[in-house]
Amino acid sequence: MPETIHIDIFVVLLMVTATVAMSVKWIKLPYSIALVIVGLIIGVCHLLPPVDLTPDLILLIFLPAVLFEASWNIQLSELKESWMPITVLATVGVVINTIIVAMGMHYLANVALGPAFLFGAMIAATDPISVLALFRKLGMDSKLTMLLEGESLFNDGTAVVLFKLVLAIVLTGASFSITATAGSFLLVVLGGCATGAILGYAASRVTRLFDDHLLEITLTTILAYGSYLLAEQLHVSAVLSVVAAGVVIGNYGSRTGMSAGTRMAVNSFWEYTAFLVNSLIFLLIGLQVKFNLLIKYGVQIGVGIALVLIARVVVVYGLSPFIGTKSHKIPWKYRHMLFWGALRGSVCMALALSLPEKFAYREMITITTFGVVLFTLLVPGLTIQPLVKLLKMNLKDPRQEQYKRLKAQLIAKKRASMFLVDQFNSGAVSAASFEQLNQRLMSEEATLVVRINDLHLEDLSIKAVEEEALKNKVADIERDTLKQLVKEGLLTEEGLHLIALESDDQSRTQMAE
Repeated sequence: MPETIHIDIFVVLLMVTATVAMSVKWIKLPYSIALVIVGLIIGVCHLLPPVDLTPDLILLIFLPAVLFEASWNIQLSELKESWMPITVLATVGVVINTIIVAMGMHYLANVALGPAFLFGAMIAATDPISVLALFRKLGMDSKLTMLLEGESLFNDGTAVVLFKLVLAIVLTGASFSITATAGSFLLVVLGGCATGAILGYAASRVTRLFDDHLLEITLTTILAYGSYLLAEQLHVSAVLSVVAAGVVIGNYGSRTGMSAGTRMAVNSFWEYTAFLVNSLIFLLIGLQVKFNLLIKYGVQIGVGIALVLIARVVVVYGLSPFIGTKSHKIPWKYRHMLFWGALRGSVCMALALSLPEKFAYREMITITTFGVVLFTLLVPGLTIQPLVKLLKMNLKDPRQEQYKRLKAQLIAKKRASMFLVDQFNSGAVSAASFEQLNQRLMSEEATLVVRINDLHLEDLSIKAVEEEALKNKVADIERDTLKQLVKEGLLTEEGLHLIALESDDQSRTQMAE
């Protein structure tokens, strides 16, 4: 009989994840895909006792941590630029995906209409964690990364809401009403966003009362899980509540109420938490697969895979021409990535596992979902990097990477020189030692300056990169200073808001020119 994760099995799973993490440094596989493969091997060879991947484990324990970490790190400015395509893909796209998959399963796989719509709703939630990690590693355009990540964060919420609405209709036998369902859908979605935003703002105000990294970590943990639980009690979207809370405190609370050191500590905590949770999720996905049942429902799985791909083609290529802005069109190469990078994962599986035990189609839907998830993780997941190379999409420029390394070394040398001068002026270092070390540092600085200047001459684009980085750094310093002045009482919140509006107007004017 399967069992929940006991401490001994948990430790073994941690050892497996650590081993896989070290192995992928030499084996060129995405980390999450490697974990699924290892999980499959462990499951087939019965190297561990069967472990239940329960819906509560995913939705209540794992999911809030993953969602909060991702939303905490989202830049609100980038999200604003892409809000239109993300919103449409996460709402209209989810509905279109659900209808196409449901009708296809009904007519091609002989699945009753109600269960077909359940499957269509649950499989609409994308989970491109491994793809996003690869994009960041390759230095892909941040706009593409934001589109894929933003859609995933928000369509997790909308797909869960739609699934629950369909499930209620199927179980109660109630008649379907487009207006009633659409109204309930909007109420639950907007209610979840509002709940999370309010809690995120309240937590942001609390962070101003103290500056202790342990307390801040505790507060953000309470916010992540508290926003989920409260939304569940209010019967609004718990997923979108966590996302909204993370975006608000990540962009507002962390900037106005946390010092740089505290922010780094909180970042590190959530980075590790997300790494641990994602590792366990992908490993457990591999452990769940039962090949005899995959064969039994092979027809449904094959039809499901084909329909998921067809629906994604319709959503991405059909909606993209209408959801870009004049300044942010979605290029064809981006559309290819949005299509092939829309992997499915833990949310789909959790929804399938949450079906009632007595539901007649439970086994078929669950195994079909597992089959589709496994396909998207292994096929698109393993071929996305070759596709990136084939399309020649913004891979890291070796010279720009070399420039960044040299610049970092130069900054480190200069800070070391400043420290040495301070030590000498305070009498902590003798004149002889100071001269020896200072000469060495000055020589190394001069060498780095020459190499940086040579790169400037070889590649003119480096100057643009340097100017952009400097401009962003200056803007960050100005924002942090203004927020500090608010805390000191030298500037009001209203004054800060007016300055921000003036700055946005100036930026738009400069872009227009």
